[in-house]
Amino acid sequence: MGNFVQHISDRISIIASDRLWLEDAAIQQTKTTAALAGMQRVVGLPDLHPGRGYPVGAAFFSTGRLYPALVGNDIGCGMALWQTDILAGKAKLDKIDKQIGNLDDVIDEEEWAALERLDPSWPVRIDALSAALAAAGLDLTPLRSLGTIGRGNHFAELQVIDAVEDEEVIGRTTLTRKCLQLLVHSGSRGLGQVILRAHVDAHSHAGLQDGSPEALAYLREHDAALQYAEVNRSLIAARIFHRLRCEAVRVLDVHHNTVTPATIDGQAGWLHRKGATPSDQGLVMLPGSRDDYSYLIEPVLSAGELSLHSLAHGAGRKWQRTDCKGRLDKLATPAQLSRTSMGGRVICNDRALIYEEAPQAYKNVDSVLGSLVGAGLVKVVSRSKPVLTYKTRGECC
Repeated sequence: MGNFVQHISDRISIIASDRLWLEDAAIQQTKTTAALAGMQRVVGLPDLHPGRGYPVGAAFFSTGRLYPALVGNDIGCGMALWQTDILAGKAKLDKIDKQIGNLDDVIDEEEWAALERLDPSWPVRIDALSAALAAAGLDLTPLRSLGTIGRGNHFAELQVIDAVEDEEVIGRTTLTRKCLQLLVHSGSRGLGQVILRAHVDAHSHAGLQDGSPEALAYLREHDAALQYAEVNRSLIAARIFHRLRCEAVRVLDVHHNTVTPATIDGQAGWLHRKGATPSDQGLVMLPGSRDDYSYLIEPVLSAGELSLHSLAHGAGRKWQRTDCKGRLDKLATPAQLSRTSMGGRVICNDRALIYEEAPQAYKNVDSVLGSLVGAGLVKVVSRSKPVLTYKTRGECC
């Protein structure tokens, strides 16, 4: 296990094999974060990479103060997985591509009516979300963006299981190799940005005293954003299932940008996760790039404190977004990047984004998974390959 856990200091640990490449800037950001007032421990995960001042792919435990900036501007970003009844062997990409259509547009009255006919609970859920936003003192404008994916590394992806490592665990779920799954990665859209911006404008990056009116106000906003993010992922999925005329059952839904109360090593405090999937909420997904596998993994609960009860949330970026087009535009066209070596398809009609999200910009997911397994944090349940990934219909060049 020692080869998979690097102790930078008494407060900083990195879960990574000796061979896994990590940027110096990401390591430096963990050191900067560890020096914050009240910070007790920082754990970098195998997908660690530099963020805007603070590392992504890390968990942070503090006492006495909580730090909204460590959660970031996409509060509640996470991943949800559904099992559909679309037979994998009969899936035709041209047809699916056409049926899905444009998910960038906001939901109009006609589509709302159709979704409510399929699931009469939607008005109740939206009313509950509206009430949560209002109770937190937040503007209701972000409700207009519900059901849209967003840009950056967000996506909705149809996948198919191509290998099973643990039949017993699979048997306890609704998952099947015969039919496609849908994985949705999205968050609180513009709402999280509004919350973080207002906080930083008022308090800079100094954090908030535990129990203070300011901390309590932020936590109300934070929890409302979590609710928004979960509803948003469900609504994205509902739009897709309606358009594909299929049935589906949700398997999991887990946030990876949060701050929650926790007790670590006997101390009560705040566990911040920025691009870090909880390891204490059941099965989770570890997605790769658009031309790489994704893995369903089972956390090893007894090893939780080693990683602050957190796991990698993906492959992790290898290149900065601003570098991608210059590195790749002479090697691959947008059309070439929209097809994968596994026979899959990527819907991304935004020339800049398709380069920024190219497979080459990310680490190999197997290297990230290997570090988690080597450290004794997870067991592999199954492996899936991408079939069709929706990013944006966008405005093509």
